[in-house]
Amino acid sequence: MWPSIKQMYGGAARFARVAPLLFLVPALVEFAQHVAEVQSGLYLSRDAARAVANDPTRMAFGFAKTLALLLPSYWFTRFLAFGGDLRRTLALDPRAIALFAVQFVLAGSVQYAMLFGPPLGSLLGLADGAASFVTIGLAIAQSVLGIYLTAWFVAWPLGNVSLGPVRSCAVMAGSFWRAVGYLLAGVIPLMALHYALGLGAIGRPPALVWVMLALDAGVVGFLALTMTAAKYVAARDAAARKQVSLLPDDRPQPVPSFR
Repeated sequence: MWPSIKQMYGGAARFARVAPLLFLVPALVEFAQHVAEVQSGLYLSRDAARAVANDPTRMAFGFAKTLALLLPSYWFTRFLAFGGDLRRTLALDPRAIALFAVQFVLAGSVQYAMLFGPPLGSLLGLADGAASFVTIGLAIAQSVLGIYLTAWFVAWPLGNVSLGPVRSCAVMAGSFWRAVGYLLAGVIPLMALHYALGLGAIGRPPALVWVMLALDAGVVGFLALTMTAAKYVAARDAAARKQVSLLPDDRPQPVPSFR
C-alpha cells in the first residue's frame, strides 16, 4: 500500500502545481469561512468559540466548503486516471460532466440535510438515548456504503456510465479494508493538522491567528485532493483485481508516477 499512498500525496502536490486555480477553490472558501469566524469573535477565547460555534454565517460557509471540497475531485480524478496528462484532464467531456453533476447534487443534498435538516431522532419521535443510537448507526452505515460506492465515485467523472452504484458494490467487494486503509492515510494526517491549526489559533495574537488560518486554508486545499486520491487508488486496485476498467472504453489505465 505504501507506494500507492506516496502516489496519493505526490499526485496532490503535482496537481496543485499544474492546476493552482482548481487547488485554490476549497482553500479560498475555507479562508472565507475563517474571515467570518474572526469577525464573529470565534478566535478570541475558548468560551467565545463555544458561543458562536453554530453561528448561521459560519454554518453557511461550512456548507459552501463541503461543496468546494467536492468540486476539484472531478478534475483530480481525471488527472490521476490519465497519468497526469493535464490536457486530457481538462478536455471537455459532456458525458463525464453530466455524470459528475449527478454525484455532486446527491452529495450536496446529503450534506445540506445533515447540516440544516432536523435530527433523525426528532423525525422518528425517539427519546434522546435512542436518537443518539440511531444517529451513530446511520453514520456507520453511511460510511460503509461510501466505501462500496468508491468505484462509482471514480468511474463517473471519467465518463464511465456502465459502472454505477450497484456494480460498484460488486467491484469493491473484497477490497473493503484496503479502501479503509487508503482513506485513513489520505484523511487523518491532514485532518489532524487542520484541527490543530484551527483550535490552536484560538486565543492567539491576531497576527499569528491570520498566519495559522492561512496555513489551514492551504491544508484544506490539499485535503480535498488527498481524499479524492484515496478513493481513486482504492477503486483502481479493486477494479484491477476484478479485471474491470474504470475508463469508459476499456483501454488500459495509465499508472501515474508522481515523484
